[in-house]
Amino acid sequence: MARTLFILNDPPYGTERSYNALRLAGALTKRDGEEVKIFLVGDAASCAKAHQKVPPGYYNVEVMLHGATKHGAEIGVCGTCMDARGITEAELAEGARRGTLEQLTDWTRWAEKTLVF
Repeated sequence: MARTLFILNDPPYGTERSYNALRLAGALTKRDGEEVKIFLVGDAASCAKAHQKVPPGYYNVEVMLHGATKHGAEIGVCGTCMDARGITEAELAEGARRGTLEQLTDWTRWAEKTLVF
């Protein structure tokens, strides 16, 4: 089993870093023998906000996260970053869970590869 951790820092929209990270994470989750964990820190905590509405034809980060979880990825969201942005646990997208630095530490030790976007 290959184990990959994605750490996202950028907001869901305005740059394409989180979008591209989730494209790669989603593609990996569809491959046999791949385990993926995604941890959202800083402005990336907003990626996990539920009920995102985007213009027609525009990518939706919430949908991308759901696709990754549907294929077995785990999603952690920095609790301190959530608090700083006024995001409650009730507002998290399906499959995303409030996380901690301790969780990120454990996931970093678990991973064979860590990709930071």
